[in-house]
Amino acid sequence: MKYLHTMVRVSDLEESLHFYVNQLGLEELRRVDVEAGRFTLVFLAAPGDSEAQVELTHNWDPEKLEGGRNFGHLAYQVDDLYAKCQQLQDAGVTILRPPRDGYMAFVRSPDGISIELLQKGKPLAPAEPWKSMSNVGEW
Repeated sequence: MKYLHTMVRVSDLEESLHFYVNQLGLEELRRVDVEAGRFTLVFLAAPGDSEAQVELTHNWDPEKLEGGRNFGHLAYQVDDLYAKCQQLQDAGVTILRPPRDGYMAFVRSPDGISIELLQKGKPLAPAEPWKSMSNVGEW
C-alpha cells in the first residue's frame, strides 16, 4: 500500500490557495478542472515532499460546508483493488462504492472517515461481483 493524498473541500478556492500556498508555504503540483462535474481539484505538497499531498476540492456551485463535509477522504493505492475489497468485505467492512470500474472504491473507517482505494497502474478489467454492485450509503 502507498499513501497518496488527503482531500479537503474548500468553499473559496482563491482564499484557500492564498492560505495553503502563500501563507503555509505549500506548492501547487497540479490542477484539474472537471467541467462535467463542476469542480476543481488542486494538489499541493510541501516543497521537496511531493509524495504527501493535500487535494483541495472546490465545488463550483455554492454549498455550506459543515459536519465534516469539508474533510473528504484519505486515499491509498493498492496492488490489487479487487483482492483488497474482497479482504475488507470478508472482514465485515461494507464496500460503499464498489470498484465497478476496476480503479476506485470507497469504504469508511469505524469513525466514519471515508477511505478511497485506488488501483495501482492501469484499471483492472471490470469483473463480478463488483461491476453489478450498487453504491451503499455515503462515501
